[in-house]
Amino acid sequence: MFGTILIANRGEIACRVIRTARRLGIRTVAVYSDADAGALHVAMADEARRLGPAPARESYLRIEAIIEAARASGAEAIHPGYGFLSENAEFAEACAAADLTFIGPPPAAIRAMGSKSAAKALMERAGVPLVPGYHGQDQSAATLRREADRIGYPLLIKASAGGGGKGMKVVENAAGLEEALALAKGEARSAFGDDDVLLERYLTRPRHIEIQVFADTQGNTVHLFERDCSIQRRHQKVVEEAPAPGMDPARREAMGRAACDAARAIGYVGAGTVEFIAEGDSFAFMEMNTRLQVEHPVTEAITGQDLVEWQLRVAAGQKLPLRQDQLGIGGHAIEVRLYAEDPSRDFAPSTGRIEHLRFPAGADGIRIDTGIREGDAVTIHYDPMIAKIIAEGPDRGAALARLARALAATEIAGPATNLPLLRAILAQPDFRAGALDTGFIGRHAESLLAPPAPAPGEALAAAIAALLAEEAARPAADPSDPHSPWGTALAWRLNGGGYQDFTLQDGEATHRLRAHLRPDGFRLDLPNGPSEVFALPLPDGRFALGIDGRSLPARVLRRDDRLTVLLDGAAHALRLVDPLAPAGTEGPASGRILAPMPGKVLEVLVASGQLVTRGAVLLVMEAMKVQMRITAPAEGVVGAVRCSPGDLVEDGAELVSMEGS
Repeated sequence: MFGTILIANRGEIACRVIRTARRLGIRTVAVYSDADAGALHVAMADEARRLGPAPARESYLRIEAIIEAARASGAEAIHPGYGFLSENAEFAEACAAADLTFIGPPPAAIRAMGSKSAAKALMERAGVPLVPGYHGQDQSAATLRREADRIGYPLLIKASAGGGGKGMKVVENAAGLEEALALAKGEARSAFGDDDVLLERYLTRPRHIEIQVFADTQGNTVHLFERDCSIQRRHQKVVEEAPAPGMDPARREAMGRAACDAARAIGYVGAGTVEFIAEGDSFAFMEMNTRLQVEHPVTEAITGQDLVEWQLRVAAGQKLPLRQDQLGIGGHAIEVRLYAEDPSRDFAPSTGRIEHLRFPAGADGIRIDTGIREGDAVTIHYDPMIAKIIAEGPDRGAALARLARALAATEIAGPATNLPLLRAILAQPDFRAGALDTGFIGRHAESLLAPPAPAPGEALAAAIAALLAEEAARPAADPSDPHSPWGTALAWRLNGGGYQDFTLQDGEATHRLRAHLRPDGFRLDLPNGPSEVFALPLPDGRFALGIDGRSLPARVLRRDDRLTVLLDGAAHALRLVDPLAPAGTEGPASGRILAPMPGKVLEVLVASGQLVTRGAVLLVMEAMKVQMRITAPAEGVVGAVRCSPGDLVEDGAELVSMEGS
């Protein structure tokens, strides 16, 4: 076994590898960019080496810098994690040339499956069923249009060298093909340095089922059963579970056999995932990911195996720990991915500092994989995943119940997240019944992506309780007379009952609330009538909110005039309004085109004075390798262009002004 390994990755996968290495007595070396100098994976490792500036191309994708870090630290092997260089054959070859073991498959296997087009051609020759499509090398516009017309619509465009949903677009009809191709190729170029695409018929109600495979250098190949990864947004997985709901033994055996055959066909070694698309009674090969997958914890849960340990042992030349007949399924596991993104804005990435973060500590059957701590920042440079929350149980119902409780106990404040969406998915009747497919979120968008409900009276009461406690804790205005009523910040009135007025903004609604102080709490005039309120501190920093005879734990976080109320498994964003502050002089102007997300401006396609029609593309932005075209909301004349290609812009920054719109 290795004495020292370097982990050529960041975030939760780097932390995940470090945990197993530490258990096996292996010394670990982390690498980091300037943006990650204080990251959790850096703190966890035995040693850390700087790679370069924040952009991945200047740090985590620099093969020569990683090889040099491994040599200088005395590492014998490199674990690539997933993403970045994990499926890069040149990186695997560079490791071998430097006498370093690459903890992954041989370069030839990576190349065989690195191109989706080549992989499909290989599987076609091997007799593995495929979805009808075009996987050829001719990427001319004429050929792609001809092949698209032959396959028929709706059509799916996929980056040939890609993964993770990057460079993937659905085309409903021939009129949308040109724009979708441009976007897909642009994302593929940015994410993978290769803009080749393949075309496939788009199945309307498919399931995404993948098989975990493992092979060693002695010729042994096994599968560790399936995962259902059908719940997706932007063609990226959000919820994964194992085993797949409704999977019968015959199909499991057939898919497992096909996956092992695919691995053997390319001389595979190490961990890999063969992905299939299934509809009705049929299944078809999609692609093979030649690395560990983000969702591997659910497979670990149902098999009782540590897949990172398996990777390390295979890379060290050892046999697979178990034969196929020694592997079995025990229980059920479900994983959700907590992302910094705004589902209500087409899942636009969200950036900023994590101001508060609490996961359910020590909960039965719950595992948290994360590389983020409270106080860390989510930036535009990397994937916006904050954590994976995994629940296991004796059956699917038990795993669902545990996961629902874990999500209700998860608290986060800072960037927008998909936590409400995850809770809504778990509560959706079709999900609970196991009726899954890749269009699940879109089909249930009305209930899953509904705007946040107004803050309930309990949340308003919690906010007022926190503000009153904050004022009570302020030092007296006159230290020589601390009990003077004239210097107190609390509600006090001469010849009358004391009360304090507050104005809270909840979205578009404004609440003017009056709190009447009592010795044991206060009476609060809420929109639906008065309530008796008290608050008692709890040891974990929350307080017990008592309201009209009920008690529930609450937490209120304040940053300037922003209040986040964490109550009953939900977060409510409020703003404290100063009634004496002057009214703002600038309201939203219809002629201002604002950045819908923080990101980088790739192209500016208009100039000042140019006449544009409604829907015309003004510029192209990118954030976290997702491209977005910013279009004109109406016909008009471009006024000022306030950005240039290469600019990094914040969410809400003015990009273009329009006149006559």
